[in-house]
Amino acid sequence: MGIRLDRDAIGQRAALLVAAGFLLVSLALPLATLFGKSFRDRDGQFVGLANFVRYFGTPSLVASLWSTVWVSLLATCIVVPLAFVYAYAIRRTTMPGRGVFRALGLVPILAPSLLPAIALIYLFGNQGFARFMLMGESIYGPIGIVIAQVYYCFPHAFLILSTALAIADRRHYEAAEVLGAGRVRVFLTVTLPGVKYGIVSAFFVVFTMIATDFGIPKVIGGRFNVLATDVYKQVIGQQNFEMGAVVGMVLLLPAMIAFAADRWVARRQVALLSARAVPFEPQKRKLRDLVLFAFCALVATCILVVLGVAAWASLIQYWPYNLSLSLRNYAFQNADASGWSSYFNTLAMAACAATIGCSVVAFGAWLVDKTRGAEFLRGVVHLLAMIPLAVPGLVLGLSYIFFFNAPGNPLGFIYGTLAILVLNTIAHFYTVAHLTSLQALKQLDPEFESVSSSLKISVWRTAWQVTLPVSSQALLDVWFYMFVNAMTTVSAVIFLYGPYTKLASVAIVNMDEAGFTAAAAAMGCTIVATSAAAKVLHSLLAAWLDRRTQAWRAR
Repeated sequence: MGIRLDRDAIGQRAALLVAAGFLLVSLALPLATLFGKSFRDRDGQFVGLANFVRYFGTPSLVASLWSTVWVSLLATCIVVPLAFVYAYAIRRTTMPGRGVFRALGLVPILAPSLLPAIALIYLFGNQGFARFMLMGESIYGPIGIVIAQVYYCFPHAFLILSTALAIADRRHYEAAEVLGAGRVRVFLTVTLPGVKYGIVSAFFVVFTMIATDFGIPKVIGGRFNVLATDVYKQVIGQQNFEMGAVVGMVLLLPAMIAFAADRWVARRQVALLSARAVPFEPQKRKLRDLVLFAFCALVATCILVVLGVAAWASLIQYWPYNLSLSLRNYAFQNADASGWSSYFNTLAMAACAATIGCSVVAFGAWLVDKTRGAEFLRGVVHLLAMIPLAVPGLVLGLSYIFFFNAPGNPLGFIYGTLAILVLNTIAHFYTVAHLTSLQALKQLDPEFESVSSSLKISVWRTAWQVTLPVSSQALLDVWFYMFVNAMTTVSAVIFLYGPYTKLASVAIVNMDEAGFTAAAAAMGCTIVATSAAAKVLHSLLAAWLDRRTQAWRAR
């Protein structure tokens, strides 16, 4: 027994070292290289803060920092209340169609951020059929960025707030009713305090997403500069990698501040349900349910209209002169040299990133939660796993250029290949997948490992025969999460593709730049269709797994 335990302990420590090494290579070392690059000149000489002084001495670059902050704040202040009311209607009312509205509220997740921006151009652009609604204002600039970001970020805020509103103790509402509190006062003193941490978390998540997004301001921003487009212009337009590194570090600041604030709020959160809690069940109120049904119908209609306009734009012959429908825009070789290969590259990359990433993340989470001893190593792995949540995709992609292109790096051979895109995508979306896996593992009683040890059964066998089957639902969710995000990501990979590894999201940017907006919309719709098909497959597999591996949960 002692020998077996020694072997298990050695194996676990070796696995933790491998997991830490993976996160160091895919995340920590590239970011450290980017940090060092911002203090050097074109010749590689150390210049201290000279690059930062030059940055803050350039009025146009400083203006883009302020533009990023106020646009992000404005869009966040719009999308969070909208998502809150939508989530409240689904979680706290008895209105009909709640399941349908929930599904429709998540539709924007399936699309790359560029697609709603393209649809808005057809709606409100210089030749848009609804441009009169802007009363003479231009959609190209902050107005377009804010509207597109509200659309793109809505499902993310909705998911957070829906989860927060799902937890409530009915006794609090009964006590308020007994004390004679009115409905408004109950909402202000019971409902809002109960979900305040969810609201704060949604605010910071949405703000970070908007501040670091590249696709929307690139397509519809016009001459309105933000930090994300500044990085792109410095690196791609001017080949000024040192200043690109500086802007990347500045872009990292809002994300780091928001991440730190969200972690601080999370530590102050207390449990909302005790062992004696009574689940909250909403009561039927006709007027409230009718008003919120109308609100949800309006929001869902807007979501479908934007997606429908994008699909319609992908089928018309030549906007706005020939509106007959055709599939000519799906002949991508006429708009981009990569043709359909960029889509198949994306499909291959997403499948590899989801499959490899799911395995790596699940194994890393198991090492953090289920192994014993080696507290320091487990802490290092968990800390490294949390970093991607605060790192914008554009910054991570830029750091990969400096790290994997560095002379003498033995891993430099993967630069420009599909492998670096897969690695970058796994690292970019690692944190959420890691937390999802941890949550699933924490549902399992540690006694499983203790019993296995007493029976002289290896921890590896226990993990394979017990932990893996029980956690299979969470692993499937992680796979789908990584697949869809890999299909839609653009900011993290815009610097990393090679001549034969261009992705569909990058092709959308290139086609839009070249004036082939309809073809760009067609490629975006292709991504949506693929993500939707993956969601259907995910639902079918989840139902099958539920029957095969989760029967023990039912009485």
